[in-house]
Amino acid sequence: MNDHYADIGDIRLHYVEEGSGTPVLFLHGFPEFWYSWRHQLPALAANGFRAIAADLPGYGGSSKPREIEAYRIPEVVKSIAGLMVQLGVRQVVAHDWGAVAGWFLSMLHPSLVDRLVIMNAPHPVPFARELRKPAQKIRMAYQLLFRPPVIPELLMPFVLPPFMRRAGRFTAEEIAAYKVAWRDREARRGMAGYYRAMGKYRRELRALVRPIEIPVLMIWGERDPVFLRETTLEFSEWVPDLRIERIADAGHFVQTDAAARVNELLLGFLQR
Repeated sequence: MNDHYADIGDIRLHYVEEGSGTPVLFLHGFPEFWYSWRHQLPALAANGFRAIAADLPGYGGSSKPREIEAYRIPEVVKSIAGLMVQLGVRQVVAHDWGAVAGWFLSMLHPSLVDRLVIMNAPHPVPFARELRKPAQKIRMAYQLLFRPPVIPELLMPFVLPPFMRRAGRFTAEEIAAYKVAWRDREARRGMAGYYRAMGKYRRELRALVRPIEIPVLMIWGERDPVFLRETTLEFSEWVPDLRIERIADAGHFVQTDAAARVNELLLGFLQR
């Protein structure tokens, strides 16, 4: 896989791709980069897709703005939408923060997306509903660690490796690849920027929520330590064409924990 870059306004997005055919864009979450999709890119490429995995702004080889405003979800979505237009992509697969952007991408730019796959990131309506309850609120308390200035950037190289070892089925070689990406302090600041921006601008997202009419597949690792199962329930009026596939023995990093099953579900959904 070769490195590619696309300029969208002031943001340069880095991406890699494999295969040819119908393009599919993959969007990672925290604390990963395009490498999050190392098991999915070859599988889709072998089945007639052009599999494209981008680094979100602030991550990997993409631009790393200093201002917190650059990590507001509407700003991230704007960059992703620009990349999709440049590459002719109409199908999106997204996880974690990438999936947060994926939800709002489909709301703000419905004409750009034909199919959406979400992994372990709840739709904003049921998430907001459950966040009023102590059980979900307690699980989100970890985000407060990433909002202060400077400290998160200093701590990440020490806390992220053991976190990844416990949170998913990552090999030593895979964690070593992530450690290389985490060496860049600018990237660590960008990674924290999403949490800082969400803490500052969360309210603006409420007015942006609207129904998503395209087919949506949600793949959910049931052992997710952050999001309660209730965040995946009772929102069909907002996503009427929704299918949920639950994987009992996978956690938050479902595309790593259950790569073969995830690939099977992706191909079945995207080839329809």
